[in-house]
Amino acid sequence: MEQLWNALADRNRRAVLDALAEGELSVGELVERLGMSQPRTSKHLRVLREAGLVRVQTQGPRRLYRVEPRPMAELDAWLAPYRRMWNRSLDRLGEQLDREEED
Repeated sequence: MEQLWNALADRNRRAVLDALAEGELSVGELVERLGMSQPRTSKHLRVLREAGLVRVQTQGPRRLYRVEPRPMAELDAWLAPYRRMWNRSLDRLGEQLDREEED
């Protein structure tokens, strides 16, 4: 899980994931879309691949990258109890604000 968190900690890697969430892209397409250099984009893709967040498929001379959803599902499952805790807290806050508005 630590490798996953480390990969997601960088905003540029999150931008790469956001771009790939729309579908498969080559490094060149990512470079163009994100405005990063090719070496920098490749470095971020390597970190994401090593964390299991991205898969690469070779099609002739092109390498296409796409999001690997399994680690994100594991992260979502890990976050679920915390999300429930925050939802309960936000629900209580909303109820309190509603009561104050009624007074």
